[in-house]
Amino acid sequence: MKIKITAAILLSMFFTVSCTDLNEDLYDKVEDGNFGNTPKEIDALVGGAYSSLRGFADGISNNYPTCEYVFFLNEVVSDEATIPTRGTNWYDGGQYQDAQKHTWKADNRMILSAWRYNYTGIAKINAIIYQIDKSSLTTQAKTPIYAELKALRAYYYYNLLDLFGNVPIVTNFEDLDLPSNATRKQVYDFVEKELLEAIPHLNSNVVYSKLTKNVAYAILARLYLNSEAFIGTARWQDCLTMCQKVTGYTLTPDFFANFATENQISPEIIFAIPYDSKAGTVGNYMSSMSCHYLQKLAISPTGNYPWSANGMCGQPGLYSKFGDTDKRKKCMVAGDQINLATGSVIIMDNGEPLTYTENLTSLTDAKENEGVRLGKYEMKAGENWERDHDLVLIRYAEILMMQAECHVRLGAPDLAKPFLQQITGRAGEEMPAIIDLKFIDQELLKEFTFEGRRRTDNIRFGTFFLPWWEKGATDKTRAIFPIPSSVLTTNKNLVQNPGYPVN
Repeated sequence: MKIKITAAILLSMFFTVSCTDLNEDLYDKVEDGNFGNTPKEIDALVGGAYSSLRGFADGISNNYPTCEYVFFLNEVVSDEATIPTRGTNWYDGGQYQDAQKHTWKADNRMILSAWRYNYTGIAKINAIIYQIDKSSLTTQAKTPIYAELKALRAYYYYNLLDLFGNVPIVTNFEDLDLPSNATRKQVYDFVEKELLEAIPHLNSNVVYSKLTKNVAYAILARLYLNSEAFIGTARWQDCLTMCQKVTGYTLTPDFFANFATENQISPEIIFAIPYDSKAGTVGNYMSSMSCHYLQKLAISPTGNYPWSANGMCGQPGLYSKFGDTDKRKKCMVAGDQINLATGSVIIMDNGEPLTYTENLTSLTDAKENEGVRLGKYEMKAGENWERDHDLVLIRYAEILMMQAECHVRLGAPDLAKPFLQQITGRAGEEMPAIIDLKFIDQELLKEFTFEGRRRTDNIRFGTFFLPWWEKGATDKTRAIFPIPSSVLTTNKNLVQNPGYPVN
């Protein structure tokens, strides 16, 4: 079978970029066997796999990981964030309200975006593996490349395991048959197997934004931490074992250095998606999805800052969970917003001051200034719409918190203290005398606010199913999302997840 990959496909697969070199060459036509035979060509192919992490947008859905769909999905269905309707803004067919209320349906565009983001990344990796297969490289030379690609593919499948559970496992680029669902246990086993088989051939060093041994260990630790929620089998000790294999990282003394524009220098970041607007990367505009339209006046005296959309904010009660001495509280923008040109509070178009409040009037009719806003990533005058900070996926603080949680769950809370002390000490907080799961849960909330992971923690701790603001009790079947309705229409071999209507 001879397969030609045209320029249009190449553009989506290899878009000029690897994760450390954003200036790779584009090839307008690739014939199997004629590409992937030199180090530069191999770097371009593997770089295309990493560039898929930045997502894409098309006429069907918006699939950037930092956008109001992929990233926001895990946030707004959790107890951490919400996207209220403000007048006529941010209604969009009720999809955000449905996410908040846990009444989402299979046609929710947020859910479709999460599905397409992950499966498009998988499809690109499968195509690249095919190219490596057809290259003239020796088996020995191919082995570490396969390991890196399959480990990255396992990251995408971990996301699908977490979000959707019973999803198709597709690994063969040449297989044109429509796939059927695998069970959640089969997907779990696949992720574990792919990572364990890849690890011996992965780079042992600390390499920024690459799928190394450390990154694979961290993903396995996540898998084992959530094993009971995923498949009903607890694997706390296995999580500890994986965490202990992660080496070469430390907490950065300044918590917010992880989210600065030049955050690639942080010794804490284990895995991130690099962005560089000068190199043409797109989709990294999350910082403009939350603040009020006039927030630019509080960042630049001349208003030299991108437009903001006045959308996502913290749920009522989130801001109050942080102590006043907790340095991490500054990850939220709250209170009076001062016009840097005048020194007075910014006045909104309705004549009222731009003062962010913790409480919201309602989910369906919130005021423009209600809700504390996302402020974790650096915002500074002169920024472009496409930001230059890298999106953090895994950092060393998570490794410490996973170990602390596992020790508590295994009945040894004293063993958790050395890990927690590093986290709370940096935050300027003191640990309580008693370390229990409630404290762990709240510390996870404060340490990882707005990092796109709260839903998974809610499910693991059981709080996901309890009532909270603008949400009643949630049925257990909603621990996973439905397979998008358009996907089911396209592929009749797929079966909808339990608890959701077939049509």
